[in-house]
Amino acid sequence: MDELIALDQSLFLELNSHHSPFWDGVMVFISNKYVWFPFYAILAGLFFYFYKRRGVLMVLCLGASVGIADFVSSGIFKPFFARLRPCHDPVLGAVNAIDGCGGKYGFVSSHAANAFAVAIFVILLLPKNQWAFKVLLLIWAAAISYSRVYLGVHYPGDITGGALIGIAAAWLGMYFFRKASQKFPYWQQ
Repeated sequence: MDELIALDQSLFLELNSHHSPFWDGVMVFISNKYVWFPFYAILAGLFFYFYKRRGVLMVLCLGASVGIADFVSSGIFKPFFARLRPCHDPVLGAVNAIDGCGGKYGFVSSHAANAFAVAIFVILLLPKNQWAFKVLLLIWAAAISYSRVYLGVHYPGDITGGALIGIAAAWLGMYFFRKASQKFPYWQQ
């Protein structure tokens, strides 16, 4: 376990060491959760417009996926593992924390969990021929996740753990969506 932690720390230091004023601004922008609210509103609107009642169920299950991902990452993992964020860890020394440090603990990243919950849930909904949009969703989730390492608030391991939680939450949300769609005719229209 010590070797894994050392690898995570050295990878973090390498990724966090390359900065420029331009990319600092871009990463702060990408990492700001409020920036993405219009995207979420448009996504919900598209679900409502194209799928009517079924779109309401899609939005409810997507919201539940994100809620589960956020609760598991922030409410269970962070207090349980109590792993200091890189910017709070005295062992690391110089960390480029561009936009503040956030809470004390960082394992796992809620940003990564939530972004991957949205991306994977929507990917599972999309038809197979929508591969370009699926790739864009994965790039979007990865960019948000990477921005957290760049900004000095998460180790790569925090991002990986958060992404896995988000993926699991999306699969769970999709499971409930499919079950509710099959069981209740109201949601099939």
